[in-house]
Amino acid sequence: MTNDADHQHRAGRTLADRLVSGPVVLDGGLATLLESHGHDLTSALWSARLLLDDPDAITAAHREYYAAGAEVAITSSYQASFQGFAALGLDSARAADALRRSVTLARTAAGQAPCEDARWVAASVGPYGAALADGSEYRGDYGMSVSELRAWHRPRLEVLAGAGADVLALETIPCLTEVEALLEEVRGTAMPAWLSLTCADGRTPAGEPATEAFAMAADVDEIVAVGVNCCDAHQALEMVDMAVQHSSKPAVVYPNSGERWDAKRRSWAGTTTFGPEQAGEWIAAGARLVGGCCRVGPSAITRLAAAARSWPAADGCAAHRPHA
Repeated sequence: MTNDADHQHRAGRTLADRLVSGPVVLDGGLATLLESHGHDLTSALWSARLLLDDPDAITAAHREYYAAGAEVAITSSYQASFQGFAALGLDSARAADALRRSVTLARTAAGQAPCEDARWVAASVGPYGAALADGSEYRGDYGMSVSELRAWHRPRLEVLAGAGADVLALETIPCLTEVEALLEEVRGTAMPAWLSLTCADGRTPAGEPATEAFAMAADVDEIVAVGVNCCDAHQALEMVDMAVQHSSKPAVVYPNSGERWDAKRRSWAGTTTFGPEQAGEWIAAGARLVGGCCRVGPSAITRLAAAARSWPAADGCAAHRPHA
């Protein structure tokens, strides 16, 4: 994979510089924001379908999060894959163009943010199971080897790494086999990345200790932060503690709102538990990249960004200087 120097932040500070100086605010759930604006995301490509059908809607959603105070936008490539695009009749060249477009759209939105504000782009690298669109990313039961997963991820990683993103977001990873595959693919590339698991009660959906995944990332220089996303906000603090303790790196954390998906009614139920008061606890425990996932929208990110002004400067594990 290549890392083009042209995608370093225009203001002269890299994301690594920003992490060293203090916590960074991520965006919220991109797909749920797009759905709230009336877009149909029921296709197997989920929000990535709009890369083909309505790219301006994606740019507008990124711009909305930047306006809310997010410093990092995560691209719409989470569920995008060469096989998914092939099912729609796109050859590999056109599929690669669509992947690169996901970064370009976020970069365009960043360029439209106030010039005095720092803005970065994280290229989303979702798990293999996300491309299957059958919920297996929440089980991790692929039955694939490390080498098979490396081969599957490699083409997409190469395209996204060369597309102009500041960092790769290896996110919602459900099993240790896929963790190992992704870590080995980014090792030695000099392309910054964060590793984020989905897990509950300290275990991956495959039933493995999350601490093992965090420890696996400890000696990979390209990994700038480890942690969790798409999890319950009430469990996030424990996971941040585990991530920092077992990786000796800053933590990344962006949980769901706390609402639950009712599959029968095909609607969300429950109340939101995500809030800036929790984020303060995550920061104190070592989190340095903080945002939201499903059902966390711009209003929540606005509150998070406002609270960020009182967050402490980096110290302890956050003094680790990554390579972004």
